[in-house]
Amino acid sequence: MADQVAKHYSESVELADAIAERLRSAGKDLKRLTTADLGIVDEFHIRGRKATLELGEKMRLNARSHVLDIGSGLGGPGRTLAETYGCRVTGIDLTQAFCDAATAMSDWVGLDTLVSFKQGDATDLPFDSQTFDAAMTIHVAMNIVAKDKMYTEAHRVLKPDGVFAVYDVLQGEGGEVLYPVPWARDPSISHLATPDEMKSLLTGAGFKLVDVQDSTEESQSFFERMTAQMAETGTPPVIWQLFLGDDFPAMARNQVRNVTERRIRTVSYICVA
Repeated sequence: MADQVAKHYSESVELADAIAERLRSAGKDLKRLTTADLGIVDEFHIRGRKATLELGEKMRLNARSHVLDIGSGLGGPGRTLAETYGCRVTGIDLTQAFCDAATAMSDWVGLDTLVSFKQGDATDLPFDSQTFDAAMTIHVAMNIVAKDKMYTEAHRVLKPDGVFAVYDVLQGEGGEVLYPVPWARDPSISHLATPDEMKSLLTGAGFKLVDVQDSTEESQSFFERMTAQMAETGTPPVIWQLFLGDDFPAMARNQVRNVTERRIRTVSYICVA
C-alpha cells in the first residue's frame, strides 16, 4: 500500500529541477525567491497558504517551538510556519522525491537552518517520545488505512500539552467519491474518515479536541475558481499537473462535484496532547 501511495505522488522524480525551470519560465529569480513566491507550488492542499496560516494562528507557536509536519510534501506549510514564527520544523514524508525537493526549496528561500525533511512512515514515526512542541498534518490521512496508529504516534512524539493541528479531506454525506481525485486515481488508496470517525480517532489517541472548523464552502469556491481558470486558459496549473500527470484536469472537475454534492468535506481540528 505504501508503495502505491508513493507512486501516485511521484510521476516526476526530478521535482526540484522541474519546479526550478517552471519558476524561471515565470520570470522568478531563484536567488531572490520568497515563501510567497513558492505558495502556488508548495502549498499542495485545498485553499493553499491561507489554510496553513489559519492552522498556524491556533498552534501557539514561537521561536522556541519545534514543530513536526507529518506528510510534509514539498515543505510549503513548514516553511510558512518557520518564516512566520521563527520556529524550527521537521517534516516527514513517505515520498523521497518530495523530501529531496523540499530540502532544495528550503535552501532557495534561506530557511534551510530552520526546516529539515526526512523520509518515513506516519504510522511509525522515527522520533523519540515527547520530542515536539507541536505537530500538524495536512491532507495526509486520506491515503492512510491505519489512522489510529498515525494519531497515536503523533500523540506519542508530542510533549505534554503540545498542540496537534489536523486539516484533511473527509467523507461527506452526499455519496461515494468520484474518481480520479488528487489523492487517488481509484478507491484502492483512498481511505476517508467521516467527521464523527475523526473525532473518535483523535480522542481515542489521547487528544483533547479544542476547536473544529468546517471549511467545505470555501473549498468549493477554491475548486470552482481553479476549474474556471482552466476553462479560460485551456491548461491546468502546471505545478499540480507536474505531480499528478495528465489526468489532473479530470481530478479537478471531479473535485468540484465531490465538494458541491458534499461527497467530501474539508475540516480542521485543533487538539491538545
